[in-house]
Amino acid sequence: MRNFVVTIDGKSYSVGVEEVGGDGAEVKTIAPVAQQAATVSAPKVAVNGEKVLSPFPGMIKNILVSDGATVKKDQPIIVLEAMKMDNEITAPCDGKVTINVTKGANVETNALLAVIG
Repeated sequence: MRNFVVTIDGKSYSVGVEEVGGDGAEVKTIAPVAQQAATVSAPKVAVNGEKVLSPFPGMIKNILVSDGATVKKDQPIIVLEAMKMDNEITAPCDGKVTINVTKGANVETNALLAVIG
């Protein structure tokens, strides 16, 4: 029996695969062993304010302002790397910024990056 972790629709499953007869070229039995629960810590979210969402999937390459800083409209606040290109994410309005991501984090489209309030 060989054990593998398989991810389906974002859920991870630990499975055991048993070789049944012959030369092992054909797998005849796949039995689920256990489902692993994903743990996600809740991001901090400001109650009021303008949300800054990721326009596409990528990696947070740099955070240009500190959490709680006052920013101006169109000021770059985060550098999002996607397809080996750096993209500046700017503040949609003036206000105090609450950063909801960390440097090096991978984000999906529409992930909450920050809140300006």
